[in-house]
Amino acid sequence: MHLLESGEMYIETIHVLSKKSGVVRSVDVSEYMGVSKPSVSRAIGLLREGGYVLMARDGALTLTDAGVEVANKIYERHRVITALLTALGVAPEVAADDACKLEHHISDESFEALKRHAEQFVSVLNR
Repeated sequence: MHLLESGEMYIETIHVLSKKSGVVRSVDVSEYMGVSKPSVSRAIGLLREGGYVLMARDGALTLTDAGVEVANKIYERHRVITALLTALGVAPEVAADDACKLEHHISDESFEALKRHAEQFVSVLNR
């Protein structure tokens, strides 16, 4: 299943929320993302079908190995792009917002080039 940006956003949200509180439910995702509960329900259904998310009987959401892989990839992109933009003088809030937009559209090749540049010249990745 090819993930769209919205699917990646849901996966990233589940990942972030699980790091903060451990247990994640659809209502948590709805509140965090500012979307309706029916929208979350539909997205979670698609992500379950795609093999990215599991839902326990009590409604707790967890990422599968495939979901964790996607979450880690998106989270790394967000972190690196935010750090690079901040190092270039962009306000932290703007950098984070822009990173959120870029992380879903940048090619693997371009991201790896940015990451190499950051590691070699900017040293912002260890913050």
